[in-house]
Amino acid sequence: MYDAILAETVTMQGDGGDEIEAYLARPMSPGPHGGVVVLHHMPGYDIQTKEITRNFAAHGYNALMPNLYHREAPGAAPDDAAAAARAKGGVPDARLPGEVAGAAAYLRGLTSANGKIGVIGYCSGGRQSVLAAATVPLDAAVDCYGGMVTGAPPEGSVMSLFSPIKHLVKDVSCPLLGLFGMDDAYPSPEHVAELEQELKAHGKTFEFHSYEGAGHGFFSVNRPSYRPEAATDGWNHIFTWFGRYLSS
Repeated sequence: MYDAILAETVTMQGDGGDEIEAYLARPMSPGPHGGVVVLHHMPGYDIQTKEITRNFAAHGYNALMPNLYHREAPGAAPDDAAAAARAKGGVPDARLPGEVAGAAAYLRGLTSANGKIGVIGYCSGGRQSVLAAATVPLDAAVDCYGGMVTGAPPEGSVMSLFSPIKHLVKDVSCPLLGLFGMDDAYPSPEHVAELEQELKAHGKTFEFHSYEGAGHGFFSVNRPSYRPEAATDGWNHIFTWFGRYLSS
């Protein structure tokens, strides 16, 4: 089986038609392939999230990761860009839907696309994945330990950059998969339970998995928070989810 992939930096149109940097990874086979918009974690548009994007391509998806910090720090290293974005208050919620819609349009425009688009995000990107699912027409979404979907931010912490978006859950328009660590504080098990109740109240299609012994960032292979068993099981659920909703 021909399993080559192509990965490269591209330019896409984001919110307001602005041109922003993005990382594209796609199979070289003709397809048709589903598309995945990858939303990076708070540390930014880094090599680890690029590896995640390539992993989707290796599993048969066209995947695109917008650099959500491009406007704040074009060309900067991931850590510097993340610091610049935090100093300016983070990625505005009003801007995020336009970024995801632009990435979805880019993916649908590929000749190998089947027209179906999912979104996945980690950390702040997990929250943004839920936000995108509530504001952009999509076929599937995955929230990997996104804090501040529900709950309230601790005063003076970096989480205070974000406001809860529980009020938007009623507008989620696609099936949502959630992957969480039971040792996490944001989101805590109580925050996850609150989100679950809200999704149930509005009749949404969803599936949640929470892992004992795992905290925030358990997918991050380069961090002490990495939990291989939880991450491996999480990846299995992700590919099952996207296989169900993004296949031709």
